[in-house]
Amino acid sequence: MKALTLNADRRLSLAAHPKPEPRDALDVTVEVVQSGICGTDRSVLVGKFPAETGVVMGHEAVGVVDSVGAEVTRLAPGDRVVINPTLYCGTCPTCLEGHWDFCSNKAGTEVGLDYDGSFADFIRLPELFCHRVPDEMSFDRAVVIEPLTCALNNVEAGRLQPGETAVIVGAGPMGVVTAMAAERYGARVLLLEPDTTRRSLAQEVFSSPEFGERVTLHHPEEPELTGRGNLVIDSVGNQLERCLDYTATRGRIVIMGFNSNASATVQPLKLLQDGVQIIGAGDYNSMLFPKAVELARSMPLERVITHRFTLEEHEEAFKVLAATPGVDYSALKVLLVPHSEGAET
Repeated sequence: MKALTLNADRRLSLAAHPKPEPRDALDVTVEVVQSGICGTDRSVLVGKFPAETGVVMGHEAVGVVDSVGAEVTRLAPGDRVVINPTLYCGTCPTCLEGHWDFCSNKAGTEVGLDYDGSFADFIRLPELFCHRVPDEMSFDRAVVIEPLTCALNNVEAGRLQPGETAVIVGAGPMGVVTAMAAERYGARVLLLEPDTTRRSLAQEVFSSPEFGERVTLHHPEEPELTGRGNLVIDSVGNQLERCLDYTATRGRIVIMGFNSNASATVQPLKLLQDGVQIIGAGDYNSMLFPKAVELARSMPLERVITHRFTLEEHEEAFKVLAATPGVDYSALKVLLVPHSEGAET
């Protein structure tokens, strides 16, 4: 098979790679139909997040079960599945407490970072981390279920209540999906984005009548945004100081975006006097994944998809995500497909 692997110079190479057959009795091999490019993938290539040299990248995937281990009972070849890439051991003290997202044995299990991922023809995972795609659901909608799970994790960590105002900082694909989730939880959503192109793309997503006027797009410099958010979510990962400006008295801030280079200066007295809470949600607990699958049945997640490329076209795919110096961002969710004829809608 072919796969996109990470080089030591943080570039991707497409090359022949051994097909991953079931290795353990509970393993499943999935033929990848399409895989979304995550902001974390982009961060690896631009030096903002670490990954293992030689790993097959990618973790937002849907596909068809190709083969199964001897003890797999829930899935069979031909089943349509969406991948949950947040693996956990289930036996460490943290997992036994139910906090699977903070598993102590993460080394070697981070799909697309140090465990071979989905930018390939096939991916192998334990059966536990493969979920059936509902019969009526398109692969285009299902491929956004993993980002939706991330969004739900952060919205729920922020304890968003119906009737509150949620300020989402950043209208990239993750910010847009998070805005969708916050709207579904009953909030009025203010989505902030300085880039004209991304703001326009996000506006197209929320132009659907089903959103009404509950999600609005704004430039982050608008003065009327000050103090508006009962919940403020930083989907970028380096906007904590600005988030404090947007937060209402007794509001909550959730840091969502991954950026290992980011830092911030915060005045503790402001947190104390205004009753502001800063929350780190971490990875999502896998218990949220089935909830995201159900919510996706009635959410137009496919509206965030703007581009589709084959694996051979990966350089162009990352270029529209501004992973190339001097090139502007011109996309929301970008998909990679092993074959141009293999993408399903």
